[in-house]
Amino acid sequence: MSSQSSGSKWVAGLLVVAIAVAVGIFVYREKQARDAVTAPAAEAASTAAASQPIGHDAPAPLHPVDPASAGSASLPALDQSDDAILAGLLALTSDDALKSLLRQDAIVSRMVSTIDALPKQTVGMNVLPLRTPTGRFQVQSDDGMFVESKKNLDRYETYMYVADRMNPQAAAAWYKRNYPLFQQAYRDLGTGGYFNDRLIEVIDHLLAAPEPKGKLQLIPAKVGYVYADPNYEQLSVGQKFMIRVGKANEAKLKEKLRALREAIVADAPAGASAG
Repeated sequence: MSSQSSGSKWVAGLLVVAIAVAVGIFVYREKQARDAVTAPAAEAASTAAASQPIGHDAPAPLHPVDPASAGSASLPALDQSDDAILAGLLALTSDDALKSLLRQDAIVSRMVSTIDALPKQTVGMNVLPLRTPTGRFQVQSDDGMFVESKKNLDRYETYMYVADRMNPQAAAAWYKRNYPLFQQAYRDLGTGGYFNDRLIEVIDHLLAAPEPKGKLQLIPAKVGYVYADPNYEQLSVGQKFMIRVGKANEAKLKEKLRALREAIVADAPAGASAG
């Protein structure tokens, strides 16, 4: 958690709104000076790399997107998609709460980079699709030890409000229609494979986040605080975020993620693994 949090530079990526807003939407990262690592730039890589299709000998996707629900040639180019993507995302909500949080440039590339990084230890500030919570991370003394202050939950209210109002089925349908853009942005990272497989993997990783029974002790670090228990301190940035939002919010996010996962794998092409 940096001075604002314990080793957690966060990001929540409720995706593509339900993970683009049910965790792409949450992406939250507390800046931590001791982290010198930066993630790939949010902008797409070279046009040549983006245009290279996956080879015919590449393994089949574990979770293919139904061609009938995927986007078509009518989709804009990735580097010209921000207006259409923003309009689609805002249509999934009934007010401007999401717009106030969303960074409105390189939206798809930011989502993809953030989601891909959630199971890792760091996420670069330059790839976050959402603005980070205002204010500083606060601790309090409890029986002679430092623990997270309940006041921190106030910083997540707008994010939770957006997630609560997001319909996972509608979010999944929007995602599938725009999937070619997400796949292209994923190829631009140079990782290979299929973004939808990575998304399902990340959702499962977030669902596996521990659910602490009590307060977690924090200890001062060179910058901010870290978890006293190494089992928690070594968690990924994504799982740390799930813990940081509090027990009740973590349960709500997991409920959204389960519904989102189910909606994404529904109607997969015949013979595909449901995972």
